[in-house]
Amino acid sequence: MPESITDSKPEKVVCGPGLRGILRHKQPNLYWIDSQQRRYVPSKGENVIGVVTAKSGDIFKVDIGGSEQASLSYLAFEGATKRNRPNVQVGDLVYSQLIVANKDMEPELVCIDSCGRANGLGVFGADGLLFKVSLGLVRRLLAPQSEIAKDLEKMFPFEMVVGMNGRVWVKAKTIQQTLIVANLLESCENMTAQQRQTLFRRVADGSI
Repeated sequence: MPESITDSKPEKVVCGPGLRGILRHKQPNLYWIDSQQRRYVPSKGENVIGVVTAKSGDIFKVDIGGSEQASLSYLAFEGATKRNRPNVQVGDLVYSQLIVANKDMEPELVCIDSCGRANGLGVFGADGLLFKVSLGLVRRLLAPQSEIAKDLEKMFPFEMVVGMNGRVWVKAKTIQQTLIVANLLESCENMTAQQRQTLFRRVADGSI
């Protein structure tokens, strides 16, 4: 998370080993490191995109990109009962929330909120494109009124699901537009707002 630097005294700052990324600055005195970390460390409460890898009794095994797979009960879906089981198949994409995430226990997912409603969670993406981005870009895409998403939507409409585990799913009207959206999102990784808008404008004008 970004942290404010409030001490106005000029001081030499030394970054220790292992602290890598792009130093970002926002006026007047906000600095943070955009980490290019690729491996996801599960954290309770985060929404992630997972891939169902196996069914084992009443439990689905889900790959969320961490060091081990997560478990997802068939009862953790809106309206699910012993008689009314959700239609979930191996290979399906699920947008779910982590309710257990610590080093001593297997990660556990649910596809319902505290009221038992799906609220956007569940199986999705029968088609579309799933790809990985850095966790730094994920945070930018999930920011309220994300400028990146708004700039893309000016070009053509598309659907997007973003997981805190660095996975993004997009679907536009055509396969070509879907690929364009994915390529542009990946290109935004280290661009300033001005560079991004220039690139988007060139694509919209057909100059590249």
